[in-house]
Amino acid sequence: MSDSLMATYTRLPVTFERGKGTQLWDTQGKQYLDAIGGIAVCGLGHAHPQVSRAICEQAETLIHTSNLYNIKRQQELGDKLCALSGMEKVFFGNSGAEANEAAIKIARMVGHTQNIQTPETIVMENSFHGRTMATLSATGNRKIQAGFEPLVQGFLRAPFNDLEALQTIANNSPNVVAIMVEPIQGEGGIQIPDEQYLNGIRDLCDKNNWLMMLDEIQTGMCRTGKWFAFQHNNIRPDVMTLAKSLGNGMPIGACLASGKAAEVLQPGTHGSTYGGNPLACNTALTVTNIMETDELAQRATTLGTKMLNDFHASLEGIKGVTEIRGKGLMIGIELDRPCGELVNKGLEAGILINVTAASVIRLLPPLITSDDEANQIVSITSKLITNFLAQ
Repeated sequence: MSDSLMATYTRLPVTFERGKGTQLWDTQGKQYLDAIGGIAVCGLGHAHPQVSRAICEQAETLIHTSNLYNIKRQQELGDKLCALSGMEKVFFGNSGAEANEAAIKIARMVGHTQNIQTPETIVMENSFHGRTMATLSATGNRKIQAGFEPLVQGFLRAPFNDLEALQTIANNSPNVVAIMVEPIQGEGGIQIPDEQYLNGIRDLCDKNNWLMMLDEIQTGMCRTGKWFAFQHNNIRPDVMTLAKSLGNGMPIGACLASGKAAEVLQPGTHGSTYGGNPLACNTALTVTNIMETDELAQRATTLGTKMLNDFHASLEGIKGVTEIRGKGLMIGIELDRPCGELVNKGLEAGILINVTAASVIRLLPPLITSDDEANQIVSITSKLITNFLAQ
């Protein structure tokens, strides 16, 4: 293998050559079932014909002009996302980290309009918001921050799923302007909070004149059984960030805002050269229309419930399985020990899985996964876990 790439990843010993639907083939011709979907990116699977056609047609027409000019597909995508979410305005970047950077800048600017000179945002332990300087500072994972000090200031940390801790901060921190939280912690191990947790945050933000900012980069775009995870709680955030499944592999990120948060960014305060380009926006608009037409949010609910029930049945009584949890097609199986070696075992068995937080098998299969493919994911993964724990 070439050594010209910076060693930012410990890459697995496989190179994929092509994909179709939930299937991938490596350079040796071996076939794999993809149960991680590029880490929740390929919601429509690989090489979806309508998405591929949208990319080709737009690439033959116009790829880039810059945001100095109106971009028709960007406006159409913004209108669509606002209609689906109930939000008012959108800023388009190229990644989830960029979307979260925009959210952090919005929070700080709102704070300054309220004459708060050192605005602070509450973030959660074990969270993940990105790897730029501000987003890694907001992330609740010391491993990601190590070596990059001094970190960006202005973040206060609280335990996830703990409303009392947030109230304590509210009682003692006059410079707070926002709470930034994932509805479900993905990198943190598919941590699903109490049913009323987001409602409690919404109430706290309303009482204290704070922004409620939701990082829906992993949970958004039908993944949890709703278009956006906050819709399970019948609330609306002030700021929401999207990426991953929005482009089905085409780099695009979005920061949506409403109310006062939608008005603070003005010409000269933020921007992106590539952000919201015709190619990315036409692709994302196609992805969104397919998800809507094919009712993939409902599909995620139906299939996710079935897979959870099947995992409970197949792993019932297996010593070492701590918890099986999930919402829609976002599933975590926690073991009582580190299990990173299961990723390579999965490759040998012809399935792509992921281990996060050291001991949680994370499954994020494409929303187009068939019943038969879901059965295969449950069967193969359960066997891998059972054999691993029996060693």
